[in-house]
Amino acid sequence: MKLRYPKHCEHCEGIEEIENPKHHPSYEITTNCNLDCIFCYSRIAKGKIRPGYYGDMNPKAITISQFGEPLLVGEKEIMRIAKALRERFGKVRLDLQTNGILLTEKICENFDIVMISLDAGSRRRCLEITGGDFFDRVVEKIRMSSEITHTAVRTIFMPGINEDELERIAEIASFADELFLQPVSIYRQNAELLEKIDLERAESIWEFLTVAEKLSSIADVRIPGCFLFNLNKVSKYMEPEEMRFLKRNAFAEFPEIRREWRFEI
Repeated sequence: MKLRYPKHCEHCEGIEEIENPKHHPSYEITTNCNLDCIFCYSRIAKGKIRPGYYGDMNPKAITISQFGEPLLVGEKEIMRIAKALRERFGKVRLDLQTNGILLTEKICENFDIVMISLDAGSRRRCLEITGGDFFDRVVEKIRMSSEITHTAVRTIFMPGINEDELERIAEIASFADELFLQPVSIYRQNAELLEKIDLERAESIWEFLTVAEKLSSIADVRIPGCFLFNLNKVSKYMEPEEMRFLKRNAFAEFPEIRREWRFEI
């Protein structure tokens, strides 16, 4: 397959033949956020995730963070945490996962990868999906970050909700290093998402791959490493036409962390 996984997936167990693979370590800061995205698992986990470092003590990469918006703590604090992690673990790759609203040049300079969420290609649809009127600001932050560090625009494919926005998102992502396209995970607590999503298409692997391939003519599209790894395994035993009928279970349970809590800085 022509599609590749993002730089963020390097060093993750999900791209290797490992039983019960875990995502690479993360440092969680908060489950709070300045947006209220209709698909997000952080709104479900709010107040239920302990702040601190999760994972093994010999990491090659650390994500800040998988829950909430880490930049709510401010520029000085996020830079303090980044510095402390480097002092503790040495030459480790630091990945920042953010909605981009509070991103600054100094913060970008302290991270090896910055992943900025963008799930709409217009101000109106961004407001509908995220609950916040920050579209123009986020686009500016994507351009800024792309000039400083490796930048990925992270987009959730939600058929019935944002498929008509994806080409515009890809155009914006063409200024960045990658467009990290992910299939939606559906949590039953997110009732608004359930009402609007086209479930049949959300569970179609062929639909997801077709969209990824189409957008590849506009931006450097990447798909999750674990998804690609398992897909390549399955494809060895199937004819291409048979893959049209492959389905994924789009529903997910509570987004728990399957890594051991270690410490808080």
